[in-house]
Amino acid sequence: MTSLAPTLQAFFTDRLAAQRHASGQTVLAYRDSLRLLIGFVCSHTGKQPSQLDLADLDGPMIGSFLTHLEQDRGNTVRTRNARLAAIHSLFRYAALRHPEHAASIQRVLAIPPKRFDEAVVCYLTKTEAEALLAAPERATWIGRRDHALLSLAIQTGLRVAELTGLRVTDVVLTHGPHVRAFGKGRKERCIPLTGTTTTTLSAWLDERCGAPDEPVFPSRRGSPLSTDAVEALVAKHATTAARTCPSVAAKTVTPHVLRHTCAMFLREAGIDIATIALWLGHADIRSSRPYLHADLALKERALARSDPPNTTPGRYRPSDKLLAFLDSL
Repeated sequence: MTSLAPTLQAFFTDRLAAQRHASGQTVLAYRDSLRLLIGFVCSHTGKQPSQLDLADLDGPMIGSFLTHLEQDRGNTVRTRNARLAAIHSLFRYAALRHPEHAASIQRVLAIPPKRFDEAVVCYLTKTEAEALLAAPERATWIGRRDHALLSLAIQTGLRVAELTGLRVTDVVLTHGPHVRAFGKGRKERCIPLTGTTTTTLSAWLDERCGAPDEPVFPSRRGSPLSTDAVEALVAKHATTAARTCPSVAAKTVTPHVLRHTCAMFLREAGIDIATIALWLGHADIRSSRPYLHADLALKERALARSDPPNTTPGRYRPSDKLLAFLDSL
């Protein structure tokens, strides 16, 4: 057996599990990234995974793999950078165990993450959110479950992994109703619930009749919903909502868009960005800055305060179509 296999195994059992005590989500993300890499290298070298050596994973090979992710698999730059972060973590660990491969390892570690354009966050307006909440058919068990999940996601801004990992005991509906979420960085936080969301969850949990350790939103078999299942149900109800609210069709509605929607509702209510960061569980307040960029009302208020003197405040309105035509001659 070559040096790669025991190094890879020790990386997961020693570095991630024993030394870093990494979360299950981190382990799964690193596993998926390295499985893709090994499969790619095997297809190009003709070797079996157990026959690969660290020398087979040199800088040019890693570069080709990253290009493959974007061009062949259609991954975004963010996904490409996340895969590269997992590879860098493995190679930093390998550098301590295999100094004989130091030159090759350093060339891999020198591959930088790629810059990317940051678009304004996508979110739903109040009308669009109401149409989405009305989409599930509440005459069915699945529809009532989906309605409760969408209501909680929009009001609390929970990540999809936090939604799927939510247990019955994490929902408190007595005095000071709230939910306890366990997010990135193994951080626990409590998010208060509005009266409407409390009523919806109370009715759902009464029907759910689950044990404290069971998931709040189970599948038909009683197991927790997967991330893909939540993404699919959100997309399905967004398609239904577009029939009554056509503007929804212009947006790609995902569970993360519901998280953005929660943040923008808080911004519209005048909540400061530091509180929004705490609400969403951001480790750094800078992660919440995109919501400032998306807040058009905030920019319009700034524009109104900066109007030149002796002018009538207001937004620009185009002239009559006939006069506009004459002006264009």
